[in-house]
Amino acid sequence: MTDVRDQYEAFPYPARDPADEAKRLIKGSPSIPVEMDHHLWGGQRDWSQPLRVLVAGGGTGDGLVQLAQLLQDAGKPCQITYLDLSTASRKIAEARIAARKLSGVMFHTGSLLDAGEMGPFDYIDCCGVLHHLPDPAAGLRALHGALAPGGGLGFMVYAPYGRAGVYPLQAAFNTLYGHLPPKARLKHAKASFAQVPDAHAIRRNPNLGDHKQSDAGFYDLLVHSQDRAFAVGDWVEVLADTGWSLAGFTRAGLYDLTAFADVPADMDALTQMAVAEQLRGTIKTHVGYARRADDPAPALPQLVARIPHLGDAPPAALAKAVAADKLPPLRVGAEQITVNIPTKAAPLIAGINGQRTVAEIITGTALGSAEGERLWGKLAAALVPWGLLHYSAILR
Repeated sequence: MTDVRDQYEAFPYPARDPADEAKRLIKGSPSIPVEMDHHLWGGQRDWSQPLRVLVAGGGTGDGLVQLAQLLQDAGKPCQITYLDLSTASRKIAEARIAARKLSGVMFHTGSLLDAGEMGPFDYIDCCGVLHHLPDPAAGLRALHGALAPGGGLGFMVYAPYGRAGVYPLQAAFNTLYGHLPPKARLKHAKASFAQVPDAHAIRRNPNLGDHKQSDAGFYDLLVHSQDRAFAVGDWVEVLADTGWSLAGFTRAGLYDLTAFADVPADMDALTQMAVAEQLRGTIKTHVGYARRADDPAPALPQLVARIPHLGDAPPAALAKAVAADKLPPLRVGAEQITVNIPTKAAPLIAGINGQRTVAEIITGTALGSAEGERLWGKLAAALVPWGLLHYSAILR
């Protein structure tokens, strides 16, 4: 059976060309600084202090490059340590960092199970890794041992329902071709896949596309020899069992049961999320943040004292769409989500620049303070659950 290290030496994942760094920055959750601040530190981190980061299982470098670039753009000091088993993946990540002329990054080849010997860190990125370990709980314990008090973890792990069709194929390809080296294994698996009928769940699942993008994507999705998915309840349970507490999911709206049903009064929050995941059926990854269970959640400042940031949508364009009541549906994977924002909130959106507080934004409009705060509440309720509005003082 081909082991995970052999796979990523043969097919570094995700497939990346360092020359493309001149054209674009790949962005995604977790490990966006304002998002990290929002979920882990109540939007109040002192960014004048260097951020000590571990990218655990950094692969070809998407999370590493994003975090290093965004912190440099914001002019914030950081010390980033990259760790991965694959020398081929590390080579690509190093080339991407070099192409951008980013500094403050150290590279190590090794297992995240040894992370405790490298810390402490203020933040740990572990995206798409824990579900490939023989014992994910052991990985979480190792990362817990590397985290400084008050720090946080950004995670992504696979979820089962949005990956319908994946696991029967993984099992079949491992039974048939698991004894072969990676390149031969891929060749035979792709030939077999071509005969999979259109009625198979993988053919009808619009949430998945890696197998169509590259050989590395096909292998990672359908030929992986060590892969498990966590239902939301199982994931929160393993976090708790290993000393973590959930700080929040980046798109908490996905787990909102009220979108589907009246919630029984005696149903706890985790059961609500589990039922919502079952009803939605499209969640293919759980993405979010966790802190040490013995670290209290930060006390939040008054709403009007917080500094908001929008996602990638330009404030002026979003404000114009809201004012005209022509806000398009939000695209979340294969779903379209309707977001309702009062047209009167458009001036508030236009005032967001990552430096003004909510109070300063309201003052800059013709709205009174009471009406401004009321409309801000509706704006936040519409955008925060979908990761489109965060609070952070990083640019203040």
